[in-house]
Amino acid sequence: MLNGILLMDKPEGMSSAQLTARVKKISGASKAGHAGTLDPFASGLIICCLNRATKLSTFFLHGEKSYEAVLRMGIETDTQDRTGEIRARSAPGSFSAQELERVFRSFAGTIRQIPPAYSALKHRGVPLYKLARKGKAPEKPPREVHISEICILETSLPDIRFRVSCSGGTYIRTLAADIGRKLGCGAHLTELRRTASSHFRISDALTLPELEKDSLSAHLVSPDAALPHIPSYTADEKLQKKICHGQAISLRDIPRQNEGGLLKLLDRERTLLAIVHRKKEEEMYNYSCVFCADRGI
Repeated sequence: MLNGILLMDKPEGMSSAQLTARVKKISGASKAGHAGTLDPFASGLIICCLNRATKLSTFFLHGEKSYEAVLRMGIETDTQDRTGEIRARSAPGSFSAQELERVFRSFAGTIRQIPPAYSALKHRGVPLYKLARKGKAPEKPPREVHISEICILETSLPDIRFRVSCSGGTYIRTLAADIGRKLGCGAHLTELRRTASSHFRISDALTLPELEKDSLSAHLVSPDAALPHIPSYTADEKLQKKICHGQAISLRDIPRQNEGGLLKLLDRERTLLAIVHRKKEEEMYNYSCVFCADRGI
């Protein structure tokens, strides 16, 4: 059974769910999921998790993301991107390079964003985009996101190509709309490409045609290797039995691991058995996810 991560380059015009379904079919995986949705009009990096590795998706969802995007000034749409209906037009205006740079830089740091009406966020269990299509989408309260980098790459008015690195949950089309509002002319997003997610990069991703002709095992990232930033501990046979039976794990079971935080528990072949966590003052580890309970020991 293939257990691991495939890095995929999603093409424009395909939803993240459709891409994941294709990966599942090509790989023959019994389960597949992705860590971080891209809008259908966007392209770029999707982290696809196969079989037991689907349990890892939560560890990537909130990681930092990087994008290259194109903003078009002078037109606002209801979706904040090129797929929506035009809501307002105005003259793009004439701005110096210094004025544009100043406005873009003003969005660096921690900012507050109102999530777009056309999004997968839910209101009372219903996705907002379904309510928006009926004209019934409520406005969600603003939430804090962090922009660690934003810079203009190319200006060819009314289009501006820019790069942004940001916290998970940041809407780049909302960022584009907010920039347009601050410029006073409105704007929407015409292109979006994700170039990085957590520690993964688009340069390591496969296209669907490449996936169909190449060996899957050559590109599969193991669950252990997918989380290099989490320290690991090799479990002995006694501890392995405890893990696979879901028994409580104390500090006595894992000597020399006195710091708090997440910890990967591996067997001698570096197969990931579980991820556990604890706070510094706690004497017991708590399970974040277990991978070996269904295989025995």
